[in-house]
Amino acid sequence: MDTTVFVPTDDTRTDGRAVAAVRARSLTKTYGSGAAQVRALDGVDVDFEGGRFTAIMGPSGSGKSTLMHLLAGLDSATSGQAFIGTTELTGLGDKELTLLRRDRVGFVFQQFNLLPMFAAEQNITLPVELAGGAVDREWLATLTRTLGIEDRLTHRPAEMSGGQQQRVAIARALIAKPDVVFADEPTGNLDSRSGAQVLSFLRRSVRELGRTIIMVTHDPAAAAYADRVILLADGRIAGEISDPTPEAVLAGLDALRSLEAPLAGDAEVGA
Repeated sequence: MDTTVFVPTDDTRTDGRAVAAVRARSLTKTYGSGAAQVRALDGVDVDFEGGRFTAIMGPSGSGKSTLMHLLAGLDSATSGQAFIGTTELTGLGDKELTLLRRDRVGFVFQQFNLLPMFAAEQNITLPVELAGGAVDREWLATLTRTLGIEDRLTHRPAEMSGGQQQRVAIARALIAKPDVVFADEPTGNLDSRSGAQVLSFLRRSVRELGRTIIMVTHDPAAAAYADRVILLADGRIAGEISDPTPEAVLAGLDALRSLEAPLAGDAEVGA
């Protein structure tokens, strides 16, 4: 078993101030070539503060999932840079990226991805054990208490509701105390009540446990749980909303659609 630990560089500027937890500089991703080339991200510059809950939103095809994948080291950029702290992901090799994702990044997906043969506690602690580390039992107790799953630790996934399974998945993402947690449509498979509970727990993990969360969502109500919403359109940053409400997020998305409509009309005229 590989027990190598990725050791990050000191995440401070030369003037001693803390840098952003995650940032992108001129980040670009293209697919295909020639006339068939698609620019999924187009020179994105954005910072994500530590200890904050940020949502990324935009119309379908805006580049929000692509941005998350590049920031998390799940995909490679065509050009530009992505950083976690002062560590540049775009300069790392495959093994270094694997170690960074294991030691410094947590993931929560729409699919819970729990192992059905293991109880909740085993699912939560598995990443630490696979890395050859020792589980911090006090931190585990804090997580399960905050997420309201203390009485489900001996239950297997089939014995839990969807909301409970997603809370177990969140605890698993946080157990190694990662620098940042990326959540990709974490409430997509949940009913509205369970989804609201999961979003509340994500917000509590930021406010009470000091975690950093970046969430991709298409749901304005979900985005309103965040401290800040980043809006994307056509692979570019189109705006942001601080202290969002569902109404403010909807208004922002409507503004993006109103900008896209004339562009589509121009394209048809020029066709």
